Amino acid sequence: MSEAQTITDDSGIVRDLTAFQQNILVILAEEPRYGLAIKRELEDYYGSEVNHGRLYPNLDELVEIGLVEKSELDKRTNEYGLTDVGHEAVLDQLNWTLSKVVTDDETANEIQDLVDEKR
Repeated sequence: MSEAQTITDDSGIVRDLTAFQQNILVILAEEPRYGLAIKRELEDYYGSEVNHGRLYPNLDELVEIGLVEKSELDKRTNEYGLTDVGHEAVLDQLNWTLSKVVTDDETANEIQDLVDEKR
């Protein structure tokens, strides 16, 4: 394993991912991407370079545990996309985060405003 021990709960959702791995899943929730596009998105988010030696082992681990699928675009380029289980993992993490953040009506309204902005 590259960064995280893999632990699944009774529903099979992986909960012990690193923030880096969770960020990869969030990026792929938008649409499938090739490795360099994922790298660029992460670099935009972190504001610093993401090393290939960090990105690809984590992508491989996410593929190995069934959260991401890898397909060949051409002889040199792979595309990565979320599996159904990966999509569930993103929603599970979002649900858990919201359960901790939404503590009153005011916060719920702020979150709703953010959701409405993204539509």
